[in-house]
Amino acid sequence: MLRRLYDWTMSLSRSPYALWALAIVSFVESSVFPIPPDVLMIPMIIARPRRAFLIAAVATVASVLGALLGYYIGAALFDTVGRPVLDFYGKGAEFDSFAVTYNDWGAWAVLIAGITPFPFKVITIASGVTGLSLPVFVLAAILARALRFFIVAALLWRFGAPIQDFIERRLGLVFTVFVVLLVGGFALLKVV
Repeated sequence: MLRRLYDWTMSLSRSPYALWALAIVSFVESSVFPIPPDVLMIPMIIARPRRAFLIAAVATVASVLGALLGYYIGAALFDTVGRPVLDFYGKGAEFDSFAVTYNDWGAWAVLIAGITPFPFKVITIASGVTGLSLPVFVLAAILARALRFFIVAALLWRFGAPIQDFIERRLGLVFTVFVVLLVGGFALLKVV
């Protein structure tokens, strides 16, 4: 079954509808879908390296638009479903405290989830639930998704197929190390 899915993805990456498929996958992955766009993006860039940055741009724009849907889901459904459930169990006040804490660090959460394997949809929905500032959310989502997709595109454009295996096997690790270094750098700047 996995082999058929892989073969289908590879054939889709070469089809005239590949960019549309990537846009759809990137959009829904940011709000509800479990499969990351990299699965389609990587073979698309390998198949057509000259379009690497166009492919990354499509993934970025669609992902940020999908993130806005995730934000809306959190904002719109929490008041009608989530809040009454929390109040019923006496946890409404605790959530308010969580929301304040989340919003203090929300931009970092969006940035980290946007470039690591952490499910981005969880953070997009949480951002809507807690009412994270929409401009902060959008800016962090654009930065995170552009970093993730354009770094992958640049590596594939520059090094081609040989780096495909490295990226596919270690993508999560590479971006996690990048985030640790980024956050560590900012923490060091605060200390110094």
